[in-house]
Amino acid sequence: MHIGLIGLGKMGFNMRERLRRAGIEVTGFDRNPEVSDAASVDELVTALPTPRIVWVMVPSGTVTDAVVADLAEKLQAGDLVIDGGNSRFTEDQRHAEQLAQKGIRFLDCGVSGGVWGLENGYGLMVGGDAADVERALPVFDALRPEGERADGFVHVGGTGAGHYAKMVHNGIEYGLMQSYAEGYQLLAAKDIITDLPGTFRAWQKGTVVRSWLLDLLVKALEEDPGLANIDDYVEDSGEGRWTVEEAIANAVPAPAITAALFARFESREDSSPAMKMVSALRHQFGGHATRPAK
Repeated sequence: MHIGLIGLGKMGFNMRERLRRAGIEVTGFDRNPEVSDAASVDELVTALPTPRIVWVMVPSGTVTDAVVADLAEKLQAGDLVIDGGNSRFTEDQRHAEQLAQKGIRFLDCGVSGGVWGLENGYGLMVGGDAADVERALPVFDALRPEGERADGFVHVGGTGAGHYAKMVHNGIEYGLMQSYAEGYQLLAAKDIITDLPGTFRAWQKGTVVRSWLLDLLVKALEEDPGLANIDDYVEDSGEGRWTVEEAIANAVPAPAITAALFARFESREDSSPAMKMVSALRHQFGGHATRPAK
């Protein structure tokens, strides 16, 4: 199999490598010529066998809009576009309709795994037509973690379902990170706790709160025990807000996720050890930028 991949940033660059390790030929395009295989999208399209598969891995919003619009003019009927970025599910429906006018197929794929996905594999949540999913299954199998397919891949439903599931996934992630961070702050505030990093390390095996996020929390403390080199300002990348908006729209109570989102807003006002930890965790799993301590 030979596919195209547009966007070779923190995620796309590693995804290209993981696909190649699995024997899938990849022609990648990025605006940075140092990492790009093709000099232009036109060159990428020409290099691919028909019917083509093009995976889009660029920032959501106007950048994805522009790439989809460009592909709508350059691809042919029967080609398949997969949006693996963090687009909002409502945008998927618009992009699918835009491409369908030219006979081009579309799948949306929520991707989780961050900068660790190259070695660990990526959790994949796909929305779209079953026949298109089947066609791209070798790509999904190469990207997902080893083992049972159902443990790292799901065809969630129709167009938009993949990114909707990823949105909720990220909302849950907000709540989990906030809980770990608040526990960190509470332990740090008590003078009888003399080994704070060791406390979290002791939770990594055998406890009900063990998780990959906990492993990353321990790693963050090993690298910077007092989080002295990191500011407590925490960004939100969109999915948390969208999750809260969907909770309101569907009258579904989501107090933990909502509170975690609001805590990020609060982090931009006052110094907070808990928000230092949230910022550190975002950097650990996703390579998200942090601000230096003031």
